[in-house]
Amino acid sequence: MVLLVASSPVTLQRNSVTITATQWTGAALFGIAIIHTFATKLFERLAHYRPTHAGLWHLLGEVEVVFGFWAMVLVVAMFFIDGADTAIAYVKSRNFTEPVFVFAIMVIAATRPILQAATGAIRALGSSMPLPGAMGFYFVVLATVPLLGSFITEPAAMTMAALILSRRVFSQSASMRMKYATLGVLFVNISIGGTLTPFAAPPVLMVAGTWQWDTGFMLANFGWKAAIAVLINSIGATMIFCKELAQIEVSNEKKNGHTTPWPLTIAHVIFLMAVVIFSHHPKFILGLFLFFLGLSHAYEKYQDRLILREALLVSFFLAGLVVLGGQQRWWLQPVLTSMTNEQVFYGAVALTAFTDNAALTYLGALVPGLSDEFKYALVAGAVTGGGLTIIANAPNPAGIAILRNHFDDNTVNPMGLLAAAILPTLVAVFAFKFL
Repeated sequence: MVLLVASSPVTLQRNSVTITATQWTGAALFGIAIIHTFATKLFERLAHYRPTHAGLWHLLGEVEVVFGFWAMVLVVAMFFIDGADTAIAYVKSRNFTEPVFVFAIMVIAATRPILQAATGAIRALGSSMPLPGAMGFYFVVLATVPLLGSFITEPAAMTMAALILSRRVFSQSASMRMKYATLGVLFVNISIGGTLTPFAAPPVLMVAGTWQWDTGFMLANFGWKAAIAVLINSIGATMIFCKELAQIEVSNEKKNGHTTPWPLTIAHVIFLMAVVIFSHHPKFILGLFLFFLGLSHAYEKYQDRLILREALLVSFFLAGLVVLGGQQRWWLQPVLTSMTNEQVFYGAVALTAFTDNAALTYLGALVPGLSDEFKYALVAGAVTGGGLTIIANAPNPAGIAILRNHFDDNTVNPMGLLAAAILPTLVAVFAFKFL
């Protein structure tokens, strides 16, 4: 069944199904946006060679801007094709809860009280391992924080892990090879590590209510397999870069500002958990976030700079993906439903690299009468491929926004990320397919 998202006075016929001009335009712009994400480094270079318009090239070189920019082009095109009323109605029909949630959770999870508490716990756990340098610390970050994402949500886990790695590992002369490999493992582990519960991973959240998947179901069918894959990936990365990690010392953390009082840390944790609890209610999220800003301002000396800019860029990226993604249903849903159980697993892994994995599972949830095997294969494939590209999983742009300053030209090469994520993705494939 093909669902038409928007009508258009200009239509084309294909296999007796009407495809509107708006849908063709949306698909074309979606493809251009994907290509653009792979070309951001080119725009950064243009900024150096064409200084007259350096500001524009820098803007187009921001990977978080890409989907928001092309979503704006789509909306303008809809004004001309369908008229103002249809274009406005389409934008109003989009659900922007996830961008709002990710914005709030990123800012709160990146505050000094939260990070100091998390880093202290990770350092204590890592130091209990008889490993030299930062090996224990590095392993604990890659292994435990992604699994913690099943309870504090994947965007919060990504923000926390990326900031800890940025300050404690990436900033200490880590090789570019190690940075890309760490990014690939982190993205894959975050994507699969949120599957212990039905509310933390966006692709699982999209289907859990419709298919009645609870925590018991997730643990029995996904969680233990994901935990094994996360541990294997973390051990592998730690062993491969053991020589580099042995030269990094993380036990003596440099003090940065005043020591945070424990009541303030508890208050931050309460705000973090409250945003998670009300993650489907944007008005509650905004209200809580405004109260949080007031608390942060009242105790400024216990805060670092709030990452408002980075969080806004990530939210803009996700909002653009919501707008552009809404026009892809007409071709994505038939592709998915035409596959066998075996094909849909590997197909979802591949398709996730080119579209948000939550969009794939959402489309699957709209189709009645799917077998349990098909449902499992669709979701397992979607979370498995969530580390391959920046658009594959909603938390990935948050990781890129935090860590990109450690890469050449402040840009993460998409092909470098893809290459780094292939091996940990194959580990996840084995876990979900053969365990």
